[in-house]
Amino acid sequence: MTATLTRVDVAPVASQKRRRHAPGWLAVVPLLAFVALAFGIPALAMLNGAFTVKDPATGATSYTTANLTASLKGAYLTALLGSVKLSAVSAVISTVLGLLVAQAVVTSRFRALREAVLTASGVLANFGGVPLAFAFVATLGNSGVLTRYFGLADKGWSLYSFSGLVIVYLYFLIPLMVLTITPALDGLRVQWREAARNNGATAVQYWRHIALPVLAPSLLGGFVLLFGSAFAAYATAAAMVGSSVPLVTLQIADAISGNVLVGQENVALALSLDMVLVAGLVMAVYLPLQRRSARWLDN
Repeated sequence: MTATLTRVDVAPVASQKRRRHAPGWLAVVPLLAFVALAFGIPALAMLNGAFTVKDPATGATSYTTANLTASLKGAYLTALLGSVKLSAVSAVISTVLGLLVAQAVVTSRFRALREAVLTASGVLANFGGVPLAFAFVATLGNSGVLTRYFGLADKGWSLYSFSGLVIVYLYFLIPLMVLTITPALDGLRVQWREAARNNGATAVQYWRHIALPVLAPSLLGGFVLLFGSAFAAYATAAAMVGSSVPLVTLQIADAISGNVLVGQENVALALSLDMVLVAGLVMAVYLPLQRRSARWLDN
């Protein structure tokens, strides 16, 4: 009789535990379905196309690495290296300038200034594409307002170049860095600065030995974010420089549309895979350092 009662009592308890855990799994299902549809299927299609070659005579398809080999040669390799160079240069400059602006905002005594800068950064960080290109062409283009006023064309200035494209990218990358690094600057303890000052450390020594080592993972994380934003940008460069500056995103668009050669769609998918691999390498460096920064800032 005792054993029977025990079994009867345990069964409802087990069913109640299953009912408590079931809603948690059901809540994740829509997210998993969205990830599978939005990221999984395109990723599988990209991988399949990057390793697929179609015979124009018979129409038969076969798996090969010819597309990846072609994406790392000639104009495609030049465009890939050009995008990496442009993204790295603009990300480094934006990281430094964004850190300086964010530090000035964090240490400011005027709360209205902080709110204004952060609000403006949120707007400017999302301002890009054709409108941004038009704004710079009207301002610093060959017939732009500032170009004619200061005579920049006579001094060799050209917006439609690598340096001009870097300046345009800084317009939305610096605000993005301000938004990214401000929470990390807020996480720096006032006690650390006071302890360094009490031990005779200067401001330079404090930043060199305490603040920057703690902020290094966050700075690297901001750099990765800026690098990815610049690396994937397309509309601004396409509207402003066209093919005068070799970029991988422009090469992908030309390969898909057949502007240069017909039947290069799978090469475009191979170029997209190259971009994913470059982004993965950068993230592999960032993630271990990010965990280290989290331990410091959370304590």
